[in-house]
Amino acid sequence: MSPVSIGCIGIVCLLAAIFARVPIGIAMLAVGAGGFAAISGVDAALGILRGVPYETFANSTYAVVCLFLLMGNFAFKSGISDELFACVNTWLGRLKGGLAVATIAACGGFAAICGSSVACAVTMGVVAIPEMRKFKYANTLATGCIAAGGTLGILIPPSTVMVLYGIITGQSIGDMFMAGVIPGLIQIALYIAVVRLWVRRRPEAGPAGESHTMAQKVRSLSKVWSIVALFVLVIGGLYVGFFSPNEAAGVGAFGALLLGLARCKNRFAFLRDSLEDAVRTSGMCYLVVLGAMIFGYFLTVSRIPAELSGLIAGVVESPLLIVLGVLLVMVILGCFMDSMAIVLLTVPIFYPLIEAYGINPIWFGILVVRVTEIGLITPPVGLNLFVIKGVADVPMISVFRGVMPFLVADAIHVAILLAFPILSLWLPGLAAH
Repeated sequence: MSPVSIGCIGIVCLLAAIFARVPIGIAMLAVGAGGFAAISGVDAALGILRGVPYETFANSTYAVVCLFLLMGNFAFKSGISDELFACVNTWLGRLKGGLAVATIAACGGFAAICGSSVACAVTMGVVAIPEMRKFKYANTLATGCIAAGGTLGILIPPSTVMVLYGIITGQSIGDMFMAGVIPGLIQIALYIAVVRLWVRRRPEAGPAGESHTMAQKVRSLSKVWSIVALFVLVIGGLYVGFFSPNEAAGVGAFGALLLGLARCKNRFAFLRDSLEDAVRTSGMCYLVVLGAMIFGYFLTVSRIPAELSGLIAGVVESPLLIVLGVLLVMVILGCFMDSMAIVLLTVPIFYPLIEAYGINPIWFGILVVRVTEIGLITPPVGLNLFVIKGVADVPMISVFRGVMPFLVADAIHVAILLAFPILSLWLPGLAAH
């Protein structure tokens, strides 16, 4: 049997294992090792199983993943999201749909120190849903805006998915972070536009909230300066070249630790819970990375990426069609897999094709992050949808209906990023000069 045939069988086996709910890291590790043994021999497979774990994780580059996860956990456990939501709500809550707008804006702010879509959705769901119920918001609007707003967690830097993309492709993590800022702001603006159009058509879906005096609004800003300072320190330090990615992540984790210690009464529980969750998530992340590395070796010896590049190059001439095809595959996978697994599984396959067509890898990386986000809120199995259903305790159909207008905004957002690459590339280019 040819290596390509073995590779195709391996991909089918991997997808079958994923649908059978085998953990993605274990599935990629088992299929990758088995496929590599089938092509190169058992001794060669045992060799990569011995060598790859050490070669991969002895590289200090991967420490940035753990440190940003730790930063996000400290922020998540500190309760800082309550103050962030309260501040934004003080300014925007008096508008029709103002609580939903405030939720989206707060999701954007929390994403700047969190880096996880699910954590962002859970945190804002716990904070915002009781307030929206108090003012009799429609379940569809309440759950839809939180599920969609949560996806900002991996587009607005810092983002663990951007870090992994940068490591896999050899791109600058700092450039990836810079490239995500403007698209993230555009995404926030589009989501807010969805809310405003929604309440214009159905005013009863998002009644106006409480009004606040200017003095109260100004006082509310004093409670969130630390979030802004931490974001500016981490991302600004990367932008001007003062920090390496590892150093920026370390500074961010330490800053989030200080914020948490200053806010939490039970500091021991805060530290224990934050560290436990960070270790658990890092272990899961590293298992997925290891599985992806082994599976990547298998794909390389199977020659599937090379054959795929040659086949497509002979049929398709337009780089735009190539990008659209790859993004479509990722959107479909996003309905069944989390963002990290999609990036680790698909980027090694498609990246040689992207390079062959001369497509800018930073721009492509932002598009990859963006479409994997869409999968998080795409029915029937988008992860954020189930998270919000659990937090809000509403029928699943309400969550599905709630995210549909935001999916339209997502499609518009992707079209804008495709049409205007400069939106992703301007800040990295500015930093380079």
